[in-house]
Amino acid sequence: MEANVKKHGSLQSTGMLALIALRNIRRNGRRTVLCVVAVGIAVFFTIVMQAMMAGMISAIEQVVRVFETGTVSAVSGDFEAEKEYFPVQYPVGEGRSLSELKATLGEIPGVKAVVGRITAFATLQDSTIKHALLWGIDAAEETALNDFNQTDKTNGLVEGRFPSPGANECAIGVRMAKKAGLRIGDRVPLKTVSSQFSDKLWSPAITGIFEFDYMKYDEDVVIVDLGRLQRLLGLGGAVQQVLVFAERPDQSRAISNAVREILPDDVVREWRDNYYVAMMQQSQVIYVVAYLVFLIVASFLIINTVVMIIHERIKEIGMMGSLGMTRREIVEVFFFEALFLSILGALAGAAVGAITTGIGSIFPLDFNAMTGGGFKEFPIAGTLYLQFSPAILVQGFLFGVVIAGICTLFPSLKSAFIEPVEALRR
Repeated sequence: MEANVKKHGSLQSTGMLALIALRNIRRNGRRTVLCVVAVGIAVFFTIVMQAMMAGMISAIEQVVRVFETGTVSAVSGDFEAEKEYFPVQYPVGEGRSLSELKATLGEIPGVKAVVGRITAFATLQDSTIKHALLWGIDAAEETALNDFNQTDKTNGLVEGRFPSPGANECAIGVRMAKKAGLRIGDRVPLKTVSSQFSDKLWSPAITGIFEFDYMKYDEDVVIVDLGRLQRLLGLGGAVQQVLVFAERPDQSRAISNAVREILPDDVVREWRDNYYVAMMQQSQVIYVVAYLVFLIVASFLIINTVVMIIHERIKEIGMMGSLGMTRREIVEVFFFEALFLSILGALAGAAVGAITTGIGSIFPLDFNAMTGGGFKEFPIAGTLYLQFSPAILVQGFLFGVVIAGICTLFPSLKSAFIEPVEALRR
């Protein structure tokens, strides 16, 4: 019975202290707004920073899968050894045709599509641009499979069409067209080297101009039909590279193991093995450190605000003590007050963060303007979407509440141990 009375009295006492804390919040509007804003700013920036980092990593992974590796890629060992030169004399699959590889690899569980690609250096004659990359693809198949323009989620064409199968046609990027003064209908005199090391001269007509929002491709790449380039380079039905696209990226491990069994003499890689993806994953430690530094700075913002608020109320603390409140009760009042303020601030910061990241996930940032356009070889689109994530919002909210609550304990404990007479004198 006595224990129940004590428990009931304790609950009443706690409720009364929480009520006092709420009244203190309403009593001083300036102080309340200052603390709420401090917590809200810290929460907002932690959310936006996390959303930006997550968006950048996701964008790089998507560009790598679309343009470089698919979910799983396979090339010959000789090609891998000299890949920076894009040698065309080393087809994948020991010379097996692309149709054979498609039929075999397409039977692997989880595989959505199998495509072949050829990339070769070319020299442009009678042009201000002297060098380009020929990119042999099946345009109809590839554009049905992927969005080449990651910003607009389209095939990337801004004018005309992609080359028709077998035709002496090409498509070029907007940057190349602008630099070289080319337009649809013009011919591009090209020279490249075949798999038999003979020079091949040809002049495909421009049928389309694309903008993939990927500087490397918009400036350097000439898209030609895969079948046309196979014949021109003397590859028959073979290709340099086979890309396997899965239903889901996380199926890459199982699919890569199956591809290795079918192509034991070739180099098979998952999209996660790409240099830039691996670099971003390893660099996450740096991002975590930078994020922690930001959290520390944000925490100090909250601490300074709370300390200032408590310091201004030393006489109030003395008055509480002189009226018979215990040190524990004084600490609880300040703790409840900070808890309520931190919840308000964290909610405000999370709400503004949600709106900002939501807008940023629809309307992207201009990454080229942010970086000065200096990342031509970096596999990321020219625009950057923020990643809207409920998990990030919850983390930011909890950060604001927990940090503000912890930060309040130390200054309030110190103030609670000041003698009432001494506090009233200050």
